[in-house]
Amino acid sequence: MVLDKYSKDGKVIGQIELNDTVFNVKINDVLLYELIKSANANLRQGTHCTKERSYVAGGGSKPWRQKGTGRARQGSIRAPQWRGGGVVFGPIPRDYRIELPKKIKAEAYRSLLTLKAKQGSIKVLEDINVENGKTKEIAAIGKALNIDKGVLLTDSENGLLKRAIRNIPWFRYNNVKRISSRDIFYTKSLVITESAVSFLNEKYAKGE
Repeated sequence: MVLDKYSKDGKVIGQIELNDTVFNVKINDVLLYELIKSANANLRQGTHCTKERSYVAGGGSKPWRQKGTGRARQGSIRAPQWRGGGVVFGPIPRDYRIELPKKIKAEAYRSLLTLKAKQGSIKVLEDINVENGKTKEIAAIGKALNIDKGVLLTDSENGLLKRAIRNIPWFRYNNVKRISSRDIFYTKSLVITESAVSFLNEKYAKGE
């Protein structure tokens, strides 16, 4: 698959080849579902907590004697049926994280990238260098490429680039080594720099 390569001014300056084993495979809907489900689950903090009766303060003594009062027997005022008592089967802290096997994850990313390629959502951008970390620099690139909701995928660790893009509500940053499947799946446009394309062609090529 061959796509046009754009300059930061939005002009076509050449073409670049995308590996067909990465960007043109059979889309596996099941793996796509598992990939997005795991990404959503991994965002959950799991810090929810309720106190069961063993964690509620008080209730150390029996409220009244076992027999002879005419009332139901009670062992503690912190039992679940009492006001202020413990919660029955309430949520407790847990880890929701889902780790997909490496091969399954790689195949899912191939399906995801193929999906975006078939939708015509991928635009290849020349490697860019943000000099001043100004938001208007990245915003101008997005406008030149007609992006209204997009993800910029680069291999740059430049902190200025991250700072420049973080205030743009319609443009997100992803490093190609730490891709967010949610960002890519839900975006309208996927802008990939030339060096990031080379990385994806090598990393997700079948048989490697």
